[in-house]
Amino acid sequence: MENKEVKENKYGIEYTKVGDYYMPNLILEKEKIVLNKYGRMRLKFLKENRKAEYMIMFTKGTLNKHLKEIQETAQSRIDIIIEQLKQQNNLTEEMKNTDQLYWVSMMNNFKSTAEEIILKELIYV
Repeated sequence: MENKEVKENKYGIEYTKVGDYYMPNLILEKEKIVLNKYGRMRLKFLKENRKAEYMIMFTKGTLNKHLKEIQETAQSRIDIIIEQLKQQNNLTEEMKNTDQLYWVSMMNNFKSTAEEIILKELIYV
């Protein structure tokens, strides 16, 4: 059985001697987050279109923080944009009871508009 020697350098990184070489004992901390639609879209975009940026964030351990920030920002921006569009078009909660089909169609339209804005401003940059 081989006796493994463990050393630590001045930066606090431990090394294990394997054969003639010292290999760093690197362990990435795994943080579990639940990604919503916008977080998953941003992750896919980074993997496919910004590979270097994705790898840098992944190895530094900042990817999950970035995705969480993007999805929270996207959701809050969508809520703000929808409220602004409701006010601009005089769409009230009272209309929900009187003309439900119109209200639903307008809200769907507002959500689509808000998502298009978010995709261009936040997700695909």
